[in-house]
Amino acid sequence: MIESNRQKKMASVLQKDLVEILQGEAQRGLRGVLISVTKVYVTSDLGEAKIYVSIFPSKHREKLISAIKKNTSVIRYELARRTKNQLRRMPVLHFYADDSLDYIEGIDHALKGNNENPI
Repeated sequence: MIESNRQKKMASVLQKDLVEILQGEAQRGLRGVLISVTKVYVTSDLGEAKIYVSIFPSKHREKLISAIKKNTSVIRYELARRTKNQLRRMPVLHFYADDSLDYIEGIDHALKGNNENPI
């Protein structure tokens, strides 16, 4: 799937503002939790956005992802308010947990020999 320049620009604008919104809420509610938006994919019609969120420590991941999904309309409104001069219309937001840190940690453990059978 090749992204157009418009899709890439829109994804970067969304990612930048989403990081500010989500980290601001995390600082108010949960101390010691790091939330980052790792990737944003925008569809070719610019109507939907898939947002991958990485949460550390991972024990809070499921709780926070479900809270983010419940508050998608509030997040979308705040995002639209921040980007009103940059985007014509706000895409529908879909949030997903990014578990790449767990994958990397598993590879690291396997390389160190901590797992019984790395294969």
